[in-house]
Amino acid sequence: MMQTFFTRYYDALLDTDRDQAIALLSRALDDGAAPEEIVFEVVTPAIERMSRDLTKDLATTLSQHFIAAQISEEAIEMLLPLFSAAPEIKGSVVIGTSAGDFHGLGKKIVRGCLRTKMFTVTDLGVNVPAEKFVDQALALEASIIAISAMMVHTALGEEGALKVRQILRDRGLESRIKIVVGGAPFRFDENLYQSVSADAWAENGIEATRVIAELMKEVLPP
Repeated sequence: MMQTFFTRYYDALLDTDRDQAIALLSRALDDGAAPEEIVFEVVTPAIERMSRDLTKDLATTLSQHFIAAQISEEAIEMLLPLFSAAPEIKGSVVIGTSAGDFHGLGKKIVRGCLRTKMFTVTDLGVNVPAEKFVDQALALEASIIAISAMMVHTALGEEGALKVRQILRDRGLESRIKIVVGGAPFRFDENLYQSVSADAWAENGIEATRVIAELMKEVLPP
């Protein structure tokens, strides 16, 4: 049964048909599927497949993926309260675009992917000052600061990841909070993340969930 729902849900994502996608999930619940099954066998695999299609064979576009991420987030919001037990949250992340950068599409896709993997994600928006990244990470007890940049000058900017690193160093927080970066400049130069003193970079939303999960292990107690 779940495979049928997965196929139909994925088709709805490809069609960017929010109403059809949510209706299918509601129908699965009505047919007796557990909300946990729906999240981990339908919603999460669907967004993962879209990420693979986007990066490997270009079967999907960024705009499709953006809408799919929004639908996925809505599905998670609908289903989480119905879990038989509270899901285990894997950790907290703050995400935003670098100071001077107003491109928000990429981080929204990453946000949706992270939430399907049971991360708590706080989106700080676009053009985020370095101090705000750190202050909010502390206030929310986040272990990861995820910084997106779509332009080289904002990726390398003095108010971007480099400044975040300096603040973490000055406050003695480098062992508690890690920096992950992403966006077009980092895809063009896979070593650029080292130039901005980030701990890691991620090519897409699904890769971000893997990278962040690994960094969480370095920060959070077992």
